[in-house]
Amino acid sequence: MPETAALTPKAAPFRASIMQIEPQWIDYNGHLNMAYYNVMFDRAIDQLWLELGMGPAYMKERGGSSFTAECHVRYLREIHLGDPVQIFAWVLEADDKRLHTFEEMRHATEGWLSATSENMSLHMDMNARRVAPFPPDIRERIAAVTRAHSAVARPEGIGRNVAMPSKR
Repeated sequence: MPETAALTPKAAPFRASIMQIEPQWIDYNGHLNMAYYNVMFDRAIDQLWLELGMGPAYMKERGGSSFTAECHVRYLREIHLGDPVQIFAWVLEADDKRLHTFEEMRHATEGWLSATSENMSLHMDMNARRVAPFPPDIRERIAAVTRAHSAVARPEGIGRNVAMPSKR
């Protein structure tokens, strides 16, 4: 699909293609190593960026890209070699330069939740290597997707932080 083809958002939340875990990603505990959860989340976000018109052609032709400024991953249930994975993504909020997204990694056939990833991404002018506003056409696409995603129930876990439970 050309990056300019996706003018209207698809079903909310965004559904990335089903992915398979690669054998070298399994660690000595017999499950997906934590680093590769991020690889899979990143691959799903790349698919969403294509829908928003911000894929490799955007970088090449317009000099724009995105950098992740902050990421919070929750590991909720082990996933193993042979488990098909599908990632669902919500664009929660956006402004002129930032995108706040939330992703769920689910077993693709059984539906259970394995992990979540919440991210703040920054739009970059790669020629200046500085944060820069989204171009108007990209900003319009982001706004359309944000509206579509705000119309569906928000997943549990948004806005969590890392902290020890308080002792009482």
